[in-house]
Amino acid sequence: MARGLARDHDEKRASLRKGAAAYFAAHGFDRASMTGAAKSCGVSKALIYHYWSSKEDLLFDILDDHLGQLLDQVQASEGEGIGQLIRAILTAYEDADAEHKLQIDALGVLPKDKQAPLVATQRELVEIMSTAVLQVQPKLANDAERLRGATMTVFAILNWFYMWHRPGKGMDRATYAVLATDFVVGGLRAL
Repeated sequence: MARGLARDHDEKRASLRKGAAAYFAAHGFDRASMTGAAKSCGVSKALIYHYWSSKEDLLFDILDDHLGQLLDQVQASEGEGIGQLIRAILTAYEDADAEHKLQIDALGVLPKDKQAPLVATQRELVEIMSTAVLQVQPKLANDAERLRGATMTVFAILNWFYMWHRPGKGMDRATYAVLATDFVVGGLRAL
């Protein structure tokens, strides 16, 4: 008779995903190991392998969960204006610095078949942001290259927040969201 899933299966998996993300981000995915991830999470290597068959499967799960949650929050704010979209993204990034760093640094090491669904989610996020950018600056509708540049500039303003921001010091996320929105809207209107 097959064993059923433990009651806390999903919680354990989420906790291990979070701990492994922090370990991979701190050490670099290419230099990290499943043994190191297990040790960092305070569990046995066998437990890690119970949930994921390889380091790449674990990375995929980390990124798929991160991007899925981001897309859910972005879709919930879709159509409410670029300011709300910016706040939603910055909120989704909170407590996800390691996952975000892995998205930027390690997605490309995955095999193409594992990259494809993650890249598709990223493209969906870009499309939602492009629509919000067009609401602020409709003139960009006739210039796909500038629209893409403007959209990716907004993401650049948001994506690197984790590099310089220190929780509890200086500007908090909510204040930065207002600043970023003012900056983005002012810049787009000036085009």
